[in-house]
Formats: sequence, C-alpha cells, structure tokens
Amino acid sequence: MIVRKDLDDGLEQLKSMLLEMGSRVETVLHDAMKALEQLDQESARAIIKRDSELNSLEDQISEVGAKIIATQQPVAKDLRRVLVAFRMASDLERMGDLSVDIAKVVLRMEGETLIKPLIDLPKMGSISQTMIYESIQAYIHEDIDLAYKMANDDDNVDALYSQILRELFTLMTQNPNVVSQAMLLSFVGRYVERIADHATNIGESVVYLVTGKRPDLND
Repeated sequence: MIVRKDLDDGLEQLKSMLLEMGSRVETVLHDAMKALEQLDQESARAIIKRDSELNSLEDQISEVGAKIIATQQPVAKDLRRVLVAFRMASDLERMGDLSVDIAKVVLRMEGETLIKPLIDLPKMGSISQTMIYESIQAYIHEDIDLAYKMANDDDNVDALYSQILRELFTLMTQNPNVVSQAMLLSFVGRYVERIADHATNIGESVVYLVTGKRPDLND
C-alpha cells in the first residue's frame, strides 16, 4: 500500500538521521575529552565551530517528523516512533552542547598545565560515549534490555563524578593556587554526568516506544 510505504520511508529517514546525529555526538564528546587531556586549544576551537551542525540535524529531524504527522497521521506505535525521535534529537543536541562546554573549559585553561593526571574524567567520558552509542542502538533495534542498561551505566558515571569531586576538594584544601582549575575540572565532570543523564533519557524513550510506558531510569 502506497500510504504505508510513505510512512515507512519517513520513519526510516528519521532512524537514519538519529543514527547520524548519535555518531556525531559520540565524536564530539570523544574529541572534547581528548582536547581536555592534551589541553589542545586548536581542537577545542574546532569543536565549538562545528556546534551548528548538530543544531541543523535536530531541525531536520523536527521537519521530517512534523511532515510525517501532517501527511501520514500515524497512530499507536508509529506515532510513538515520531514522538520519540523528537525527544531523542533534543537529548542528542543537548549532549552536543555539553561537549562544546567542555571545549570551552579547555580554552579557559589556555597556558596552564594540568594540576593532576586525568584518570576518572576520561573514564567518565568513555562510559558516556558508550552510552550514547548503545542508547541509539537500543532505539534502532528496539532493544529494551540495552535501554535498561543505561541506568546501571549512569550509576557508574555518577560514582566516578562523586569521586572526582572528593579528590578535587582535597586538592583545593591542600593548595589554594589550584582552586581555579579544580573548579573548571569539576564543571567538566558535571557536563559529562549530564551527558550520561541524557543518554539515560534516550533509554527511557526506547522503553516507552516499545511498551507505551515511560520508566524512570534516572533514580
């Protein structure tokens, strides 16, 4: 049936665009964390310059989804697929913004050396990057088990963030000269923690897509 084919084509287009957006967010987070580890000003500036690409993809997803609703009038699970695409695009765009915030921290640290080797922050970044990938895969394959895995991964990120804050507080009390950079590194931890939260939101959206009920995985 032609109408169904048009709907299926539109939904596949949304899926493809979300896959691309997820891949770009993975890359920008990876690049931002590498720029932080190396205090690479040039890479940080390049990340900030590319920010508009994700905004454009979010707009395109909104346009395609709106067209599907207007012309195909999807119902039930098909409608949920479109609504979930809107929410996922918003979460992904926010993750991109937070990665850009990390790059901006790198610019603020120009001319400095790191007050300590970065160990737990890269771990946080790596887990969050995997979460982005797996949350998108959960959506593509409608995999509830993978979606629920986001909650456990998010707990691991939160634990690392708490540990980082404790270490930075200890450093600040021992040496007041490191307070400024320690605060900036704590901001990075917060940004990565929020990225993991947004990936967990996508997990929730996948469960909603499949079951029609939205769980709270961010407890």
